Amino acid sequence: MQKTQPQQHPMSLFIKTILTVSLSSTAALSHALTLTEDNDLYKIDTGNKLVYYVNANCNITSILYDGIERQIISNKRRSHINSGLSNVSASSQLNETNTISKITCKTDKLTHYLISKDGEDNIYMATYLMEEPSVGELRWITRIDADNFTNFQAPSYNAGSIGKTESSDVFSHADGTTTSKYYGNDRAMDLTVKGETGDGFGAFMYYGNRESSSGGPFYRDIQFQSAEVYNYMNSGHAQTEDRRLDVLYGPYVLMFNDGSVTPDAPDTSFFADLDIEGYATTAERDYVSGTATNFNADFPVVVGWSNDTAQYWTTADAETGKYTSPAMKPGTYTETLYRGELEVGTTEVTVSAGNTTSDVEVNDTFTDHDDAIFRIGEWDGTPKGFRNYDNLTIMHPSDSRMDSWEQTNFVVGDSADSDFPAYQWRKINNGILIHYTLEADQVVKHHLRIGITAAYSGARPQITLNDSWTSKYPSPSTQPKSRVMTIGTWRGNNKQFTYTIPASAQQEGDNTIEIDLVSGNSGDNYLSPGVSYDAIELY
Repeated sequence: MQKTQPQQHPMSLFIKTILTVSLSSTAALSHALTLTEDNDLYKIDTGNKLVYYVNANCNITSILYDGIERQIISNKRRSHINSGLSNVSASSQLNETNTISKITCKTDKLTHYLISKDGEDNIYMATYLMEEPSVGELRWITRIDADNFTNFQAPSYNAGSIGKTESSDVFSHADGTTTSKYYGNDRAMDLTVKGETGDGFGAFMYYGNRESSSGGPFYRDIQFQSAEVYNYMNSGHAQTEDRRLDVLYGPYVLMFNDGSVTPDAPDTSFFADLDIEGYATTAERDYVSGTATNFNADFPVVVGWSNDTAQYWTTADAETGKYTSPAMKPGTYTETLYRGELEVGTTEVTVSAGNTTSDVEVNDTFTDHDDAIFRIGEWDGTPKGFRNYDNLTIMHPSDSRMDSWEQTNFVVGDSADSDFPAYQWRKINNGILIHYTLEADQVVKHHLRIGITAAYSGARPQITLNDSWTSKYPSPSTQPKSRVMTIGTWRGNNKQFTYTIPASAQQEGDNTIEIDLVSGNSGDNYLSPGVSYDAIELY
């Protein structure tokens, strides 16, 4: 291990410090937290039930809780940032009162911190990222021995699988069900504390405020895989914006207890005293307050902020539209108003430390057609209400628990939204049919608006009316380049396609719209070009 002071072994300084404090301060004797080093291995005893070891490359090699080894050790797998670090310069220290330990691991791409407090069974962490890691994602992985758990996060529990459904990361089981680390994950705005438990043991992750991550309030990423507990801070999984660099990710906290309860979110404000690169204190931040206007109160009213270095969000009051942001770092932000998950308005705001930005107004500018001839779904940026909606984030589309994706004849006035498939693929259910009727005075020029929440492989809808009129090919929308609809999310870039239908293509009485997907790309089954639907309306 490279030492920050190679001329003198840092452990000798550490021992001198402890001896001095122990002899001169009776207060220090009441604290049980210890940090020791032997052969480039740090041992942290929190003074309660947690003892853990950190090696020269900043990997946690052992997690002892209540005297029992909880980490996988038989195959030498470690708990670590990314896939483990190399060429690390590591150092350790205790604060003046011996109540907080800090290990700092520096590489040319990032600095990672592991911190503990006296009497707490937590490992506080933060990661300052200068360059995207070679693995293409920033993640913390905790590798717990599965024998410790009886209550797993079921959608991501792969034990007993018999093969792969898709790629190397979606697993199939004998009963036709599927599991994957991609399934069962929460939206960023819903992340608090989540974990897995067993007899006398629980391991949990507190995910922090996500200000340095990317993708916005509705983005989902990996949280668990069987007995592995993750904090994914950035990735290329259905990513809708660039990843943020030269910023601090965290604080985030790995928490342990006896498994009887989910712990509360911890207080991380003490980081202000720890000399953490990129950490912004409350005094270095401020707030934005204002009002959402013209919003539709039938849907959650979410307000978000983003720029190249940070992202934030809050929910506005459902009656007044009033909102106040979290504490934000200084800068100029795009403020976005969402109806559910659908972007419906933007403005620009500037935040400066010590000066709250007040009376900001962001207006819902989305055009509603209350007199539409028909509408399938709701304009909220999600496939809510469509067939299989409840299963989209917890299983693969091929799962035996899914209802059939095969398109049926959707009859306006008779069919329910749940009869319309949430997803469409060229190789699975192309040619979706919608039947509707027109009165004589309704045979005029109309517009069909089709909203999607995401598209894969350049897919976009083309329509044919009454087998006699076909729309032009629309241009593809800008979407994430990775898989979206098979990895537990419908979140991409919301897009509406509007088609002008001439009166001559319509008729009094029965009319039929056929929706086909066009794309210059190909693919098999659920990896063929596809889209996720938001709503469809004729007006």
